[in-house]
Amino acid sequence: MGWLGAGGGLVADVCGASLRVAVNQPGPIPLAAEFVCQPGELLALVGPSGSGKTTLLRTIAGLYRPQHGQVECAGNVWFDAERKHSLSPQRRQIGMVFQDYALFPHLTALDNVQLSVRHLPQPQRRLQAEKWLSKVRLEGLGGRYPNALSGGQRQRVALARALARDPKVLLLDEPFSAVDQVTRRRLQRELALLRQQIEIPIVLVTHDLEEATALADQICVLHNGASLQQATPEALFTRPSSPLVARLLDRHNLFDGVVVTVNGQRRLQWGACSLEVAEGLDELPLGEQVTWYLPPSDIVLHRRDRPSLGERENPLAATVDELVVLGGITSVSLRVNHGDMLRFDIATHAARRNQLTSGTVVNVSLLAAGVHLMPGRADAHNNRT
Repeated sequence: MGWLGAGGGLVADVCGASLRVAVNQPGPIPLAAEFVCQPGELLALVGPSGSGKTTLLRTIAGLYRPQHGQVECAGNVWFDAERKHSLSPQRRQIGMVFQDYALFPHLTALDNVQLSVRHLPQPQRRLQAEKWLSKVRLEGLGGRYPNALSGGQRQRVALARALARDPKVLLLDEPFSAVDQVTRRRLQRELALLRQQIEIPIVLVTHDLEEATALADQICVLHNGASLQQATPEALFTRPSSPLVARLLDRHNLFDGVVVTVNGQRRLQWGACSLEVAEGLDELPLGEQVTWYLPPSDIVLHRRDRPSLGERENPLAATVDELVVLGGITSVSLRVNHGDMLRFDIATHAARRNQLTSGTVVNVSLLAAGVHLMPGRADAHNNRT
């Protein structure tokens, strides 16, 4: 069986200690998911509610058995539906942090962590538990009960308990959703630091795209139980594999175009504009209708006090349709002549310097290297509202 690579394609597993998941079933919970997580890597599973994220996490943990597929870790088969083979959760050596932390309220923080090391002799249990409480910066708090700890401290106890069992894989089911924003950012930073001390696959389920982008080495996009693309955050946000992936990642600059020739050169016809594209057009037949995407970072606003002399590719004029100031960043929506909408962010001071106001006509360049071609058609309504 092949496995999904960084760009969404199938590749061979290059590391025997990786976690590999490939499961499918038509129902009652539809699944058609494949992904790989290497040791020391954090893989984020993202997608809307009902996309199968938690079901896949439970499948890895041995709490759910799909009708078809396999789960392998470190060269060991944990689950093989065809062979009717499934290791119990205890034998899989999983460390798991639940959304509600699942701490025992009648046990202290230290005792909660010691539950994970019951296989050790009694004197070693306390030392191991204290070591992990120290690693999550809870020295001196081991004697407190969960109700005497803050939400962030309870989360760290749960993390220490999960890691104390020396797991082969760490599973995190929206571990930061129950804390406030300030605590969430602090815990994200602590997880990033803690990752430097552990060399196991880490799988994070989250609804927060910013969280996934900040923490993950790889992101797997799920929809209706199917894995659509696995890649690095940068690759996903600049080269989504389909319009659906782009929309699930909240990307807005999706448009329809046609492959044409202008003065013997391949161009992408978009309304009245013939766009230069750095790569991809030469492989397509003339007249082919395609969907294209442009990352907001590849929209360059020309300064009003320094008009462009045409040195940037794909210059065009557009009208400011909407400005939304969000502190130091302003979200700008530009309407082009044929009705499509370009969206990008700009520093608020730059928006003021360029005197951007609703109804103003501005000039921008669409960088050819940023234009990404995809199969399928974009939803035109999304680009005209």
